[in-house]
Amino acid sequence: MSSTDVVELILRDHRRMEDLFRVMRNVEADRAAALAEFADLLIAHASAEEDEVYPALRRYKNVDGEDVDHSVHEHHEANEALLALLEVEDTASDAWDEKLEELVTAVNHHADEEERTLLNDARENVGEDRRAALGQKFLKARARYLESGCGGVENVRELVAAAND
Repeated sequence: MSSTDVVELILRDHRRMEDLFRVMRNVEADRAAALAEFADLLIAHASAEEDEVYPALRRYKNVDGEDVDHSVHEHHEANEALLALLEVEDTASDAWDEKLEELVTAVNHHADEEERTLLNDARENVGEDRRAALGQKFLKARARYLESGCGGVENVRELVAAAND
């Protein structure tokens, strides 16, 4: 596997999100900093998937287009849960814990389904060279979003509003 294999890159981001969830659950950690990193990563990751990965996967006959559509829908659900957490001011409050668990549930559900469906389909049906090329495109798009501060509350609010229109 090349280090730019899109499947491996997506999995790496999923594992980093899990790490950040552990930090955000720790009352002694800098939860706000972990949330800021998480928000940027989640938005950049999902946006890069939607821009570069999902359209390419739709073209493969052995990759289910309905799985792609479902993943996009789950991105919107995760964005809504992220926004709800970003709007909680006190990281030591019960509201923080409640909204964090809603976010964890939404993201973990999506990551699990994506790993079992789309990523397994991509691993089985998309050649290694194509996965590496897709990985390069994913990384470039993801970096562009990260540089823009895409996880800021105003941007997340705009993404949620646009998805609900």
